[in-house]
Amino acid sequence: MFARITHYKMKAESTETAIAKLNGLKEDIMALPGMIQFVNTMNSDGSGCVVSIVESREVSDANQESVANIWAAFADYLEGAPEGHGFDVIANWSN
Repeated sequence: MFARITHYKMKAESTETAIAKLNGLKEDIMALPGMIQFVNTMNSDGSGCVVSIVESREVSDANQESVANIWAAFADYLEGAPEGHGFDVIANWSN
């Protein structure tokens, strides 16, 4: 498994609209090839982090164009470009 962790900052006045947009894109996000789990977090100041777990680094890399298109839908709400990094998953626990 592979995790892509992306930090972002929404404009403070755009958070509610951005959340509505996110919910509208759920099917597209979850339909990305290899998607296993998607977690999006955001504080009241608009700073947030997306953690997506996919089958492999190769699948994640192949999804980059589609992911960029999804982020483009948030262009009016973001303070700057999101910053993503990828990691091999060494543990994925839950209760």
